[in-house]
Amino acid sequence: MEQNLEFSELLRLIDERSIAFRAAVAAAPSLDAQVPTCPDWTLFDLVKHLGGGDRFWAAIVGAGPADAPPAEAAAARAALEVPREREALLAWLAASTQLLLSALREAGPDAGCWAWWSALQTPRTAGGVARHRAQETAVHTYDAQLAAGAPQPLPAEVALDGVEEFLFTCVATPSAWPHKPAAFDFHTAEGRSWRLTVDGDGARSTRIPAPTAATGEDSDTAGVSIHGTASDLVIYLYDRIPADSLHVDGDAGLLDLLRAWEPEE
Repeated sequence: MEQNLEFSELLRLIDERSIAFRAAVAAAPSLDAQVPTCPDWTLFDLVKHLGGGDRFWAAIVGAGPADAPPAEAAAARAALEVPREREALLAWLAASTQLLLSALREAGPDAGCWAWWSALQTPRTAGGVARHRAQETAVHTYDAQLAAGAPQPLPAEVALDGVEEFLFTCVATPSAWPHKPAAFDFHTAEGRSWRLTVDGDGARSTRIPAPTAATGEDSDTAGVSIHGTASDLVIYLYDRIPADSLHVDGDAGLLDLLRAWEPEE
């Protein structure tokens, strides 16, 4: 079974995706271009969001274990002011990403810190932050490329880690599922698969063998199975494309229930 990406690889991916993000912004006709996948934002807003997030998480990682993000970091993010001129804005974003990378390197993967997610499957550590920021940067790079009129699939390396990262970080919870227990299978065209189980004990995911031509779906059939490239699955999970953009077997209504669920933790 595949292994998680190394910490150094995650830092490299954050850097690479930030570079690709800045290239998309540089190529866009205007910073006022609307971002179709973030309909209330312009491209300028998206840059401010990504760079502000980099600085916010850099401060969180630097602060170490805590029950809440540092008050200074939250205040700085709320009062964030960034350059309006494109070249200066891109330089500010590059510096923001380097602040995050420096904080992560200095802390190391096992250093504890505050994080908004449940620690059920993703640790509240610098390593957990790095894995999640790699995905956020990759998805927002897709957003920026779309706004610039030239969207590209997420690179396979980051997308394959992204399906699991989303399930482990954004979905995993000890809060009870308020419906009949169910299982969701996610199958990538690249050959990796996961099962999300939801029931009275919450939501958690595991890696499962990919279905083969001989066996088809596992004998323990999920309520719904979603098939697509790793990139398309990540983009779907982040609500950038609808489920009908993918191949869905089983009860598609379960996907609507999952999307609407707002667990307490």
